[in-house]
Amino acid sequence: MIGYLEGRILKKEEDRILVLANQIGYEVMLPDIVMQSLKSKQVGEEIALYIFFQQTERQPKPVLIGFNLEVEKDFFQQFISVEDIGPLKAVKALNVPVREIATAIEAGQIEKLTQLKGIGRRTAQKIVASLGGKMGKFALIRPEQPAAEVTVDDFSQQVLEVMVKQLGHRPADAKQMIARAFERNSAIASAEELFEEVYRGQNMD
Repeated sequence: MIGYLEGRILKKEEDRILVLANQIGYEVMLPDIVMQSLKSKQVGEEIALYIFFQQTERQPKPVLIGFNLEVEKDFFQQFISVEDIGPLKAVKALNVPVREIATAIEAGQIEKLTQLKGIGRRTAQKIVASLGGKMGKFALIRPEQPAAEVTVDDFSQQVLEVMVKQLGHRPADAKQMIARAFERNSAIASAEELFEEVYRGQNMD
């Protein structure tokens, strides 16, 4: 199974690209949010993508879907866990940044979700019912993604690492948000609880 791909762009189409890696050309479908971020990329330039790989008995032809950030891929995998949302439908639906979709889910903004391509009101309600309370991590994504090394030794350090390396926060800012979360709720006992408390704190600011 392919989870990550680095190579050179051989061809760009409306919703996919062809990537040459180790003398093999991989056709990779891209959500609109990813395609838009690659507008400045030209044929022949290097590219690196996190890959969601789909192959089933009903769909034996492998489908590769690419993302700039690992956290976008993580969101996608949760998004397709919702009833009636398969990978191909989800690719078309991601026409606004993941951060905005996650925020809308957490806030129960059904009308906002119906603005996603192919998502009607009933499906939007299913999305909120299935994923509400689980999107704080994804709502914290920032547009930029600076890299930083963080040591992982407990769940708070794991959250810090994700906030810095995947969600794009500066280390000092992330540490401050985590510290404030523990000040508000000293009973936090897991990474998911900490993400949710940090998200709630952002909404309070």
